Amino acid sequence: MTPDRTDRPARRRRYPLSLRRHPIRWEDQRPTWRDARPAVIAEALKRAQARPSGNWYVVGATRDVREDRPLARTVAGLEVVVWRDGEGRLVAGPGVCPHLGAPLRDSPVRCGTLMCRWHGLALSGTPFAGWEPLPVHDDGVLVWVRLDEVGGERPLEAPVVPARPALSGAVSAVYVGVGICEPEDVVANRLDPWHGAWFHPYSFVDLTVVTPGETVAPEEGETEGVETGGDEAEGAETEDGFTVDVSFKIAGRLVVPVRAVFTAPEPRTVVMRIAEGEGRGSVVETHATPLGPDDRGRPRTAVVEAVLASSDRRGFAVARAMAPVLRPLMRAAAGRLWRDDLAYAERRRHLRSTGRFPG
Repeated sequence: MTPDRTDRPARRRRYPLSLRRHPIRWEDQRPTWRDARPAVIAEALKRAQARPSGNWYVVGATRDVREDRPLARTVAGLEVVVWRDGEGRLVAGPGVCPHLGAPLRDSPVRCGTLMCRWHGLALSGTPFAGWEPLPVHDDGVLVWVRLDEVGGERPLEAPVVPARPALSGAVSAVYVGVGICEPEDVVANRLDPWHGAWFHPYSFVDLTVVTPGETVAPEEGETEGVETGGDEAEGAETEDGFTVDVSFKIAGRLVVPVRAVFTAPEPRTVVMRIAEGEGRGSVVETHATPLGPDDRGRPRTAVVEAVLASSDRRGFAVARAMAPVLRPLMRAAAGRLWRDDLAYAERRRHLRSTGRFPG
């Protein structure tokens, strides 16, 4: 059987929801394994890995930088802390106290100063006793730290931030999960859109990859510009992408049909942008940050996924007003998907490490 195509997002709908005419059982979907060629996914991953990151790594959500304690993350085995100084500016640096090595992640922030809990050493964000600050960037949704020692690339002044809807008109939420895998396993998972309706039938239906690897670009006036740290990074999101027609399941036969485009603007980021249909311009950014090995020596990676939903419908103003209520629901939805996808990424890493990965 083939899916009912009558609800494809060919034009603007008066109502965001559609009613599928003919429900299709999971086992009656069109198989996608012939289309999901390992070589196509591998080439997309290779192109992503060749793009510059400028040594920038996502460490968490902007909302997680509180006034009373730092945001802490271990990136590729290096402890990092981020907090705001007395003037509200973001500060980042090593998460190890220069005095006797105390973990600064446990230290409180008082009046913009990080106070070590072991002996009270105070760090204001300027160099002190061998402690040196790190370049840090707040894009309004996520916090990035530049680690030249880890990345080994030519540094960029700012990270490659994907094009987004204006924050003033969007509802955003950030999900964080951790898996036993490497960043490439997370990115490869996101560059395989063919698995969506098979692996996540509770969320997606009627999925068709229209153009794998086609040149794509955001609609003019649809999103803010890509924020980059160098000329070589500009246009990275407009190179190759996977264009996908898919319907998001709401309840029963109620769905929201859209056309989405998947791109990889830098080695550890995959972006899904709604190009047509309800929520046009909305994006889901998936960032993969290496954490370092676990106690068994296996690699660990944090998935930091930012969802920025927008709409030009009048009723979306109500959604923005309800953002504090919607954010937990958005994180829960992302978490449900990533419980499956992290298991997928972990298996890919395991097969690669044992030399049994196909292809």
